[in-house]
Amino acid sequence: MTTQSFLLFATFLLVLLVLAYPMGIYLAKVGDAAPIRGLGWLSKIENFLYRIAGISNTNINTSGMSWKTYAIALLVFNTLGTLFVYTVQRLQVWLPLNPQVFGNISPDSAFNTAVSFVSNTNWQGYSGESSMSYLTQMLALTGQNFFSAATGMAVVFALIRGFSMRSSQSIGNFWVDITRSTLYVLLPLSTIFAVFLMSQGVIQNFSSYKEVTLLDPVTYTQTKNDAKGNPVTETLIARTQTLAMGPVASQEAIKMLGTNGGGFFNANSAHPYENPTPLTNFFQMLSIFLIPAGLCFAFGRMVGDMRQGWAVLAAMTMIFVVMTTVVLIAEQQAHPTLQALGVDQTASALQSGGNMEGKETRFGISASALFAAVTTAASCGAVNAMHDSFMPLGGMVPLVLMQFGEVIFGGVGSGLYGMLIFAILAVFIAGLMIGRTPEYLGKKIQAYEIKMASIAILVTPILVLAGTAIAVMVEPGKAGIANPGAHGFSEILYAFSSAANNNGSAFAGLSANTSFYNILLSIAMWFGRFAMIVPILAVAGSLAAKKRLNATAGTMPTHGLMFIGLLIGVVVLVGVLNYVPALALGPVVEHLQLFK
Repeated sequence: MTTQSFLLFATFLLVLLVLAYPMGIYLAKVGDAAPIRGLGWLSKIENFLYRIAGISNTNINTSGMSWKTYAIALLVFNTLGTLFVYTVQRLQVWLPLNPQVFGNISPDSAFNTAVSFVSNTNWQGYSGESSMSYLTQMLALTGQNFFSAATGMAVVFALIRGFSMRSSQSIGNFWVDITRSTLYVLLPLSTIFAVFLMSQGVIQNFSSYKEVTLLDPVTYTQTKNDAKGNPVTETLIARTQTLAMGPVASQEAIKMLGTNGGGFFNANSAHPYENPTPLTNFFQMLSIFLIPAGLCFAFGRMVGDMRQGWAVLAAMTMIFVVMTTVVLIAEQQAHPTLQALGVDQTASALQSGGNMEGKETRFGISASALFAAVTTAASCGAVNAMHDSFMPLGGMVPLVLMQFGEVIFGGVGSGLYGMLIFAILAVFIAGLMIGRTPEYLGKKIQAYEIKMASIAILVTPILVLAGTAIAVMVEPGKAGIANPGAHGFSEILYAFSSAANNNGSAFAGLSANTSFYNILLSIAMWFGRFAMIVPILAVAGSLAAKKRLNATAGTMPTHGLMFIGLLIGVVVLVGVLNYVPALALGPVVEHLQLFK
């Protein structure tokens, strides 16, 4: 790792830690339904929304739901959101704020996009600036960026209450949790961040696209058929360029803070209108991790023991540091194929050699590799470089980070509740080793919790591996592969890993905007999200109904280095071992072929 990479990485982690602790204290107040100082004026909006949901503002702390009622409310809300996003896309040609007069989205693509944004995946099989109207981008897609992130926060608050409550049938109220998460966390932070992005050059307007004259005309050739049907080559000169406009900053802010990742432009965070400078790049990475890291401290605060939050955060950070170090080192190596061709791979003052293919010169290798690690660790599909162009081992790191189950910081809410499921499994394994009934935070972990945890953990590997197997066996799946061999297999494996783990980033090179992939990936996204949430809510309900036991001399501490090591071991062994054969067929084989 170069000095530049080390300094960037260390600075990122230091600033994140400084910001995450106060954010965690604030998030705990939101989860506990405590008054928020300075934002009391939002209470009128909050109370109005409660009245719509049939909740009295005087009893929000006592209007709890059982886990089944909570799950039904969550599923109904998100199903209606899916139908709304689908409908807006299918009708956009007749709706306002469509200055480019884009047509309606095809049924399979609209379905895929609706499921994608509702499930916090934000997989994009379309090019936003050439297919989505401003209204669709703002009302449908950006709206779901807020609601999908708030859904994740609601679920993690419910699970935390399961640990902290004593013999209760309630895990909270879904409508209260999603309202407070949106009003007091996501909206204020997104507003502040959007203003910052605009100050740095991210656009925010409703203008029609601009036709501008190029300073340097571009000469290019293209092949066409003549009158007799014979192919001929003609030389053309491009003197103008069309610049896409739109309300970008408002979508970009929640795209990052909500660990969504769906870009306004097809180039996503590599586009200068979304991510114009190294400073915006750094703050976008921070914004992705801010709420997931803060929720670790909120967890400690809400269960009454901050050491528990530190332990979970430490486990996440240790795995993240190891994985990020690998991708930083891998991308600093010169690409042997380009090196053999005599290509100069030192193209920017921001880097000093290494694999610059597919990366923006304004970011360089270090910031691009770190961005890839952050986004794939955090269930955020944003990209500022082409992962398809990474070195084989460098490209394997984002793939493996997703295959961990998006628990290394993970998505907003989903990262912590996924890691807590692994923590439950870890204490269960420890209990078996010492012959004692396992406990976590004073709650006995019994057969029911382990069954539900097993379902939550196994859902995504089944979806990823089964989906990949189907895609490589049938013709519609193989037809989308642009790169045959190990790299093409990696592209398919990456697509299903991204979809089932609700990340949304793409390896690129795979033509996935087909009916086959739109439908199959939609199934992976939906069940990867909600087939995991429902058993987690079941665990929350079971734990909430149990008495909280006092710690004894035989109770295993869950805040020390031993537990952190055990938790890391369980995450690595249980989370990744399922994928080892598939990884061997993809990036590992490609690495051996490249450096043979």
